[in-house]
Amino acid sequence: MKQANKWLMRVAAMLLAIGIAPVASAREHFSVANEGVRDTRTRFFVAAAWFSLAVAIVGFTKTFFMPLAGSRFHAPPIVFIHGALFFGWVSLFVLQTNLIRLKKRSLHRVVGWCMAVMAIGMMIATVAVQVFAVKRDVAIGGGQTAISNLVGGCTSMLLFGGLVTAGVLNRHRPDFHKRLMLLATISVMWPAWFRFRHYFPSVPHPEYVFAIFFANTLTLVAMLYDKFTIGRIHPVYLWVGLGIIAEQTMETLLFDNAGWRVVANWLAGFLL
Repeated sequence: MKQANKWLMRVAAMLLAIGIAPVASAREHFSVANEGVRDTRTRFFVAAAWFSLAVAIVGFTKTFFMPLAGSRFHAPPIVFIHGALFFGWVSLFVLQTNLIRLKKRSLHRVVGWCMAVMAIGMMIATVAVQVFAVKRDVAIGGGQTAISNLVGGCTSMLLFGGLVTAGVLNRHRPDFHKRLMLLATISVMWPAWFRFRHYFPSVPHPEYVFAIFFANTLTLVAMLYDKFTIGRIHPVYLWVGLGIIAEQTMETLLFDNAGWRVVANWLAGFLL
């Protein structure tokens, strides 16, 4: 009887081992596979950050860096503060993506809070620079069209601030957080893209080609990348990303029309 019990125990142990082994193997397989996908997605955000920094540098080389190097760029201090904040943002975005790649999450959180504070400064500086530019352009005969530029400066910062706020609120949901912060960065890249018209002056309608199409290409690439790596487009890209493209397109189409001028003049009453 005891011998029979021993054999029964051995058979049960073997069956249990046979049943558990494939499950454990499958878990290990999918764990390694998921880790590979996560690593690939991290590399995408690193590449997107470096690409954004390159666009910012190239875009402003002809209108800022070269004139500055030749002592031909003259502007009030707020313009330099504005530029430093925005280049600082893109540079820190590069740092942030690499900190995640290196698994330096504690430092990533510290830098993230610094960027949240920086975002407030960027919003204030942008409005201040816009006010300076409008006053300058009105003084040289820019008229109502110059005043209309106030709307775009304010709406772009409301959009940027909303994206950063959403990113901070979703910091414990990495898949939402990183996409929102990428979109926040993309949303402020259009001025750099628009300046590519100085490299290609023969391109017609640069406000559409550079400030809309090329400025939002990275969003479309990110959507495709999601589709190929995780099998679906993340809701952040699908709803927020496409919403940003629609908003920027409508701004370009409606710029300086009658309704736009009403809003611009209302803003001018507060800011000018």
